[in-house]
Amino acid sequence: MTKPRPIPTETQDFQRVRTVAQLIMAFAVVLFLLVQARFLLISLATAIILFSLTSDAITSIARVRIGPARIPNWLASITALVMISSALLSLSAIILSQANTVLSTTIAYADRAPEALAAAVAWLGPQAEDSVRQAVATFDVAGYLRTIAGQAGSLMQGTVLVILFVGFLFAERVWFDTKLESLLGDKAQAERAGRIIGSIIHRVNHYLLVKTLVSAVTGLMVYGVARFFELDLAGALGILTFVLNYIPAIGSIVATVLVALVAFVQLGDGTKTLGIFAIIGAIQFLNGNVIDPMLMGRALRVSSFGIIISLAFWGAVWGIPGMFLAVPIMVGAMIVFSHVPGWRPIAVLLSREGLPESEEELDATRPAA
Repeated sequence: MTKPRPIPTETQDFQRVRTVAQLIMAFAVVLFLLVQARFLLISLATAIILFSLTSDAITSIARVRIGPARIPNWLASITALVMISSALLSLSAIILSQANTVLSTTIAYADRAPEALAAAVAWLGPQAEDSVRQAVATFDVAGYLRTIAGQAGSLMQGTVLVILFVGFLFAERVWFDTKLESLLGDKAQAERAGRIIGSIIHRVNHYLLVKTLVSAVTGLMVYGVARFFELDLAGALGILTFVLNYIPAIGSIVATVLVALVAFVQLGDGTKTLGIFAIIGAIQFLNGNVIDPMLMGRALRVSSFGIIISLAFWGAVWGIPGMFLAVPIMVGAMIVFSHVPGWRPIAVLLSREGLPESEEELDATRPAA
């Protein structure tokens, strides 16, 4: 029996180079599609998250009995869709109204901003004061406002698209298990895939619910501080803080700086501005570094450095909406990678303690019989 000839080293090197080149090309194509179709994909990702948040609630509603019969699944789905649509449309209307308030107030304060900011560095000398005044005066405020207004105008379009996606997902949820089993061709594999999806939904839902609670409390506290100091944009600052706190680490810093900047431009008092900055900073630190981790527990379990990398990547690909979706996408990717042997090292790098989800933890998500 003849032994197989060994593959020449040159052929092996060529195969490795070809594999790497194919991976790079595939990544470039996927990245191109993510950028080109970002409006559609952002709406789809948002719809999937909203669907996962309400899917369990629909199942629970469908189990409720009214007399001898249960609530039909279609009625529970329609009820949930109406509630989601009302909430999204109301939130979009509030954001648009506050955006108009912010734009009109910003225009009113645009002429005062250079002098106020220059006065903040007056202690550095006349040259520094003039430099800051000239630098701020070169900002194209009108151009930035047009850009913001354009993005705000597309918010309602995205909301309608999200509602449509959620409606179709509700219509398909009844057949999801059957399709998954047909796709994988094995009932055991379909059940395992279902538990993985359930684990992703559970963790993302817990993260979003805790984040919503903490962000709402933080926004209300910031609104109270702004009202106490009689800031014109108290409502807008509270809503902005609520929204920005969904962006880990960066969002709370940006919100705190914006409140201090508005306070300084309006009040023109460095002492009061410093006091407001200290109060808002204390609120953000307490809620973000004490209350948030205490309520979050081990549900998130992702690396802080991985979160920053995810924020940078999805922020570059999808802009600000990508930064809001970065953590849910990262949590889902980490759970999937942890159950694929070839990708488990990536899950280890993404996890906080180097311990991604184990098979025992996945089995714990199996529904009780």
